[in-house]
Amino acid sequence: QVQLVESGGGSVQAGGSLRLSCEASRSIYRSACMGWFRQAPGKQREGVARIYTGGGSTYYADSLKGRFTISQDNAKNTVYLEMNSLEPEDTAMYFCAAQRYRGYCDSASVYYNYWGQGTQVTVSS
Repeated sequence: QVQLVESGGGSVQAGGSLRLSCEASRSIYRSACMGWFRQAPGKQREGVARIYTGGGSTYYADSLKGRFTISQDNAKNTVYLEMNSLEPEDTAMYFCAAQRYRGYCDSASVYYNYWGQGTQVTVSS
């Protein structure tokens, strides 16, 4: 059974940083697209960043490139999202998701089969 366990959310002031973690079951981690998505109240879920765990290729939402960094630790089956220069507009529930790699990493959340429980990020001005 595939499990994704997120941690690291919290409340910070604008300009601050947070690092989110997502530990995945080994059964999927070895060759998967793992992504971070977020959803703010009243808004659609949007992609933040994704990574191919088998090769390290990374992809970002254009609007977040430069502030957010996705990375992996193969020894821990874990993907991270480092978020810097946080803005109140970054306030949302952040979700980790995974799909088995099939040659490319989809950007749309609908293609991701496995989801974590979500972790709240709140940025105050």
